[in-house]
Amino acid sequence: MQEIQTNSKETIVTHDMHDGRHYGAVTHPIYQNSLFTFETHEELEEALAFEVSSIIYTRGNNPTVRALEERLAELEGGEEARCFASGMAAISAAVLSTVQAGDHIVCVDGCYGPARRLMEEYLVKFQVETTFVDGKDLMQVLGAVRPNTRLMYLESPTSMIFELQDLEQFAALAKKIGAKTIIDGSWASPCFQSPLSHGIDMVVHSMTKYISGHSDLIGGVVIGAKQHLDQLFRQEFQLFGGILHPQSANLFMRGLRTLPLRMHKLQENGLKVAHYLENQSFIIKMNHPGLKSHPQHELYRSQMSGSGSLFSFETHIPMESMRCWANQLQYFRKGISWGGFESLVYIRNQPDNRVIVRLYVGLEEPDDLINDLKQAFASIEA
Repeated sequence: MQEIQTNSKETIVTHDMHDGRHYGAVTHPIYQNSLFTFETHEELEEALAFEVSSIIYTRGNNPTVRALEERLAELEGGEEARCFASGMAAISAAVLSTVQAGDHIVCVDGCYGPARRLMEEYLVKFQVETTFVDGKDLMQVLGAVRPNTRLMYLESPTSMIFELQDLEQFAALAKKIGAKTIIDGSWASPCFQSPLSHGIDMVVHSMTKYISGHSDLIGGVVIGAKQHLDQLFRQEFQLFGGILHPQSANLFMRGLRTLPLRMHKLQENGLKVAHYLENQSFIIKMNHPGLKSHPQHELYRSQMSGSGSLFSFETHIPMESMRCWANQLQYFRKGISWGGFESLVYIRNQPDNRVIVRLYVGLEEPDDLINDLKQAFASIEA
């Protein structure tokens, strides 16, 4: 039977072509094995010769993990994917696969904090330098490029303030100077942004966030061209050993099944709450690319098909009062991660005495969340 080709993300995450070895199981079995053996020594030798694709040892390939990787690659439009035990393991492997001693990185300012620490603090031990730039300003990016620039690291939108980069401009510049591009695409998930189609070389996701969707797993993935991912497999993947456990892979596949459905509902909920906040007088600035008021909304529309439900707002209300406000919230838990079913709040001081509040809008009824925000603000005004 010829398989029907589809571009539907809903169909991709739902439908698997299982063969007879799995007895028609609708969920891929968990291969909880460290070792896989062969009938003859010749078969073992042949497998070792093709270790990138062979099932030999779970630190390399495992059937359950490979099923997840194949599905993620298809969903993101990449040739190959490799899953890791955490988002930072994926980011670190992707970055290290592109640079060596004496190289230079251009990284957007406002990227995920631990990713910044990797480049700003850790890699200097190996003579790899990083320049952080405003990703909105192409002239600043051009000014940061050096003859030894080998990587441009993007995160679009960035953490906390949610600024975008023009992916096609970055990709074109990187190709011109012989550099690779990596983007952290966790905010949009594989559903709402397709960086590879804009010329980006590798996409990393914290699978802990939207792909899991249940706040009970830690994992990451790197997706890109087979040639580069095969090289990464032989080095950073195999040698550092930050592999994803088969049981976790099975649970990530569970989350992946409902990812498109959840993303559309989360987008709807997030925009409804953001529109309410946008009209409040005590809010100085809203940081949500999906809002028409966002200065990069047209760029958002040109390179994304939807938005996540993580955004922030800025206010001059003092930090002490905003802490009291957060403590009055009943439906927003206080926490630093996001991407699950529950709504979250995180508050931080800005250098200019503004307070920035990051909200993650979950799957609760959005009117309940809005009423919760209203009562919390009323409590600090009283």
